[in-house]
Amino acid sequence: MSSQNNYWKENVYFVLVEPKESGNIGASARAIKNMGFTNLILINPAPLQEEAYWMAWASKDVLEKAEIFNELDESLKDKALVVATSRRRGSKRGAIVDVREGVRRIYEVAQNNKVAILFGREDKGLFNEEIEKCGYIITIPTSQLQPSLNLAQAVLIVAYELMRCEEIKDFHMERQFYVNQSELDKLYERLFSVLKKIGYIPDNPHIEKRIKNNFKHFFGRTGLTFWELKLLHGVCSHIEEFLAKYTQ
Repeated sequence: MSSQNNYWKENVYFVLVEPKESGNIGASARAIKNMGFTNLILINPAPLQEEAYWMAWASKDVLEKAEIFNELDESLKDKALVVATSRRRGSKRGAIVDVREGVRRIYEVAQNNKVAILFGREDKGLFNEEIEKCGYIITIPTSQLQPSLNLAQAVLIVAYELMRCEEIKDFHMERQFYVNQSELDKLYERLFSVLKKIGYIPDNPHIEKRIKNNFKHFFGRTGLTFWELKLLHGVCSHIEEFLAKYTQ
């Protein structure tokens, strides 16, 4: 595969949230490079010890250029799509899709936009508040005899399935530009403010949180184009003008 065909891979970021084992970090770096990716982000990682460099055999460059953040939100600001990986299921965790279906959406969006794929802690995975930042969740089918994957194994499987999208291309793909998380956060704040003014969001913190999460999952899963963002801001402006006119 020519390097020209790999341009979209530069938009894919593998994000390890608070990895505790230095060796897992190195093995993850090797896993993504095996599949032609190079972007690794670490959130509050364990110190990189000799084991990390040993496990990252021939992938030291990926490890050394990895971006390190103290806060997850900081690493997501410029991403148009954020996807979680998790073994745990639950109705409150949002849309859950099989890895092969999930990577197709990543491949589509990554043609012109930055995408973050989140991997959780070795012992606790991703917390609910971290899952809530994601458009949907990717799950990897495993045997009930041993359902839990090692962190680097999960990274390798997702990276492999994502790489295969370039080879298969048996699905319809629309190449569009989507707004990033910073713009989405501004829209959420304005949208929730307007919905509260018209009484759609009740004065109940539990229901309010559920409604907010549903909106975030909806927009986060599908992505928003710049035209759609402008449209929604326009709708908010019209409602605000209407309320101002009739509440004077």
